[in-house]
Amino acid sequence: MVRPRRLMDPDGFLTALEEFPATSAGDSADALVSLWNRELTRAIDTIAPERPLSSSGAQPSPWFTEELAAMKRKKRGIERVWHSKWNESDRTRLCLFLKAYAAAIDAAKNAFFATNIASAKNRPAELFRVVRGLLNPTTQDGIPDSSAARCEAFARFFVDKVALICSGFDAILTAVSGDVTRAPSCPILMDSFQLIELEDADKVLGEARATTCILDPCPSWLVREARGGLAEWVKVVVNASLRDSIFPASFKLAVIKPLLKKPSLDPTQLDNYRPISNLPFLGKVVERVVAVQFQAFLVDADILDPAQSGFRPGHGTETALVALVDDLRRELDKGSVSLLVLLDLSAAFDTVDHGILLGRLAGLGIGGTVLQWLRSFLEGRSQMVSLGDTCSAPQPLSCGVPQGSILSPMLFNIYMKPLGEIIRSFGVRCHLYADDVQLCHSFPPVTKEAVQVLNRCLAAVSDWMRANKLKLNPDKTEVLLVSRKAEQGIGLQPVLDGVALPLKTQVRSLGVILDSSLSLEPQVSAVAGRAFTQLRLVHQLRPFLGRSDLATVVHALVTSRLDYCNALYVGLPLKTARKLQLVQRAAARLITGAAYRERTTPLLSQLHWLPICYRAQFKVLVLTYKALNGSDPAYLSERISSYEPVRTLRSSREALLSIPPASQARLVGTRDRAFSVVAPRLWNSLPTISGKPHPSWDLEEN
Repeated sequence: MVRPRRLMDPDGFLTALEEFPATSAGDSADALVSLWNRELTRAIDTIAPERPLSSSGAQPSPWFTEELAAMKRKKRGIERVWHSKWNESDRTRLCLFLKAYAAAIDAAKNAFFATNIASAKNRPAELFRVVRGLLNPTTQDGIPDSSAARCEAFARFFVDKVALICSGFDAILTAVSGDVTRAPSCPILMDSFQLIELEDADKVLGEARATTCILDPCPSWLVREARGGLAEWVKVVVNASLRDSIFPASFKLAVIKPLLKKPSLDPTQLDNYRPISNLPFLGKVVERVVAVQFQAFLVDADILDPAQSGFRPGHGTETALVALVDDLRRELDKGSVSLLVLLDLSAAFDTVDHGILLGRLAGLGIGGTVLQWLRSFLEGRSQMVSLGDTCSAPQPLSCGVPQGSILSPMLFNIYMKPLGEIIRSFGVRCHLYADDVQLCHSFPPVTKEAVQVLNRCLAAVSDWMRANKLKLNPDKTEVLLVSRKAEQGIGLQPVLDGVALPLKTQVRSLGVILDSSLSLEPQVSAVAGRAFTQLRLVHQLRPFLGRSDLATVVHALVTSRLDYCNALYVGLPLKTARKLQLVQRAAARLITGAAYRERTTPLLSQLHWLPICYRAQFKVLVLTYKALNGSDPAYLSERISSYEPVRTLRSSREALLSIPPASQARLVGTRDRAFSVVAPRLWNSLPTISGKPHPSWDLEEN
């Protein structure tokens, strides 16, 4: 059953709702949500009732319009006339009409593709989906069997997997949380939520992603388009939930869509799928209101671990990798050996213990109606699996935080907060991004106790994980040896839970391939290969896209890959950086339609594109500016310091940065790529770089 989208008019939808339903101040949040679902279902049934999906005959292409259908009928009429008389004038008429029909098809394709791309222009994730749909319109979900039995098998598998992990923990170590209703260990800092106003509800509806769940009464995009008439209703529902400290029960059911982890895996094996949860739209709106107030509290109270970069404003995978690589390069410059340990956790979000989490929240100063609301948000949840038109029976959940929700990442960061303190107590540095935990231990090559210290740290981490019902995977945990000589790693083999961790020559950390010498050559080669693959796909759309739309697609699929963590590319040898420059040249030729032999320097200037080396320098300058103005994480801000001369000089008023002294090892090639050195040098030379072109601008042509 489907609803015709062309009938879903926001104005007609609001008219079908007639007026805001009468409610009383004492109505519960669950009653209001039930009323919301009932009235919106009635309205959508009025303007766009469900119809059976016809499966007979081939479905027309999405760009095939009614005008093209009329032209096609006329074309067939002209063909019949010509075949009946075989007149030369009729043949000429048919040829002219075929050219007009082909031109109309091209115009329809252009309009369809341009409209779809423009609708997702400022939403990268949606743009990726649109482009994938244009390039591969017949892609299936990879699940060969969507029967009811298969659906129930998925539901049992996902629940049993979490239950098996939880049953493996030591019962003595897991008894940690106690009763969270006891008095917290610190004064109450947040005990109530602020109720929202009408403009707040309208703003939240406008900012929410229009992700529709099968449990929603109508499409989410329609709610967003009609938010002017629904904001008052949303305000009442949200305030009722905050006032009563109750998260409505209908929002606690998640719909799971199994997703194949890799295309090369066997689709018949259940363990090759990852559960992707989908939650009701109005529930996410309520969560977003709470998340805004909760995030402000976390920032003001400075609660989160300083090394945690996941789901925090101003933080991200790029800032975490810049700090990590900067640490490794500085230690490599000193002649030290570093061991980078990348821990692997199994279903970390799904095994979070509610009692431990609520106790940790209470210990941070959260109480009153806020703690009661969070308890209601966590408890009583369930999930069901959806395959095609088939759904499994709901399965209750006794632990975990829903991965598709707005609040879950914040709660998980609080759950993981003590881990960073434990790691640093052993003198080991750490960088965290949600459940990605990376330990970095550096030491002189002659030290024999370094591995013992790291092993004691890993043992403490393992004990903490068991106590907090999180499962470590020693078999999937990776260790990278960063040193000048490979033989310096002899005898350095960390142990985790009795499993010896072999040293690897390269690992993937947050999407970037790091090698033992930090040359980044494997990373550059991988990025260039994937970018060229995307360019070949985008080339298929070139006949149907205008230049601006084509540039949008190239930026989304190609340039974004070149720019991801490109701050690490500063100072790379020209031989290595040239691989990325070749990709940029090919992208410029694709957009402008230039010949292969044409110089690309004028094309880059025409497109206002900086060459690869300058894009990397620009990214470092942006990070430096944010660090100086408090928009970057503290772990980046503390790496740079203002230049303070010993006596009064004219340079004292130029806002220069202090450059760290030269290394004793004199490894300029290694040292120059460290953020703590590159950032001050680029910042101090900023007027020269921005005032005139650099002499090496034309190196990309060599």
